[in-house]
Amino acid sequence: MNNHLCPCLSQLTYVECCEPLHKKQQRAENAGQLMRSRYSAFYLGEIDYLIATLHPSKRRLDERKLLQNTVNTTKWLGLRILDHQQKNELAEVEFVAFYENNPIGQLHERSRFTCESGEWFYHDGIILPAVKLGRNDPCFCGSGKKLKRCHG
Repeated sequence: MNNHLCPCLSQLTYVECCEPLHKKQQRAENAGQLMRSRYSAFYLGEIDYLIATLHPSKRRLDERKLLQNTVNTTKWLGLRILDHQQKNELAEVEFVAFYENNPIGQLHERSRFTCESGEWFYHDGIILPAVKLGRNDPCFCGSGKKLKRCHG
């Protein structure tokens, strides 16, 4: 994985992008970076990171089991960050994460993040309606192809 592009589709390698966050070598600088790193963690099955970056007040007793089930049953295909707004220690990130289903499924969410003592946490999110994709739009997987020629 080290020389491969990061699953968050930043166009950086995993080593340059999300790996230092997953390995606790650095902290996310903002909520957008945390969002990307959490997507990569879901993609790669980094359960410990997902728990560590979930706000402590939101962690459930069965959090590990729930996350493991999601990781085991979901094949993530791509991420698009649609909006990122930050004011001091509060931020919102609107994103669409695409996953394998029949047809392709998507999680469209406006996520809320908080920063405490210099560390960003995912707090919660509001699920939004699916985003309409045009057949001539660039594919969500980052291939550079049109949707109709790739996952359409």
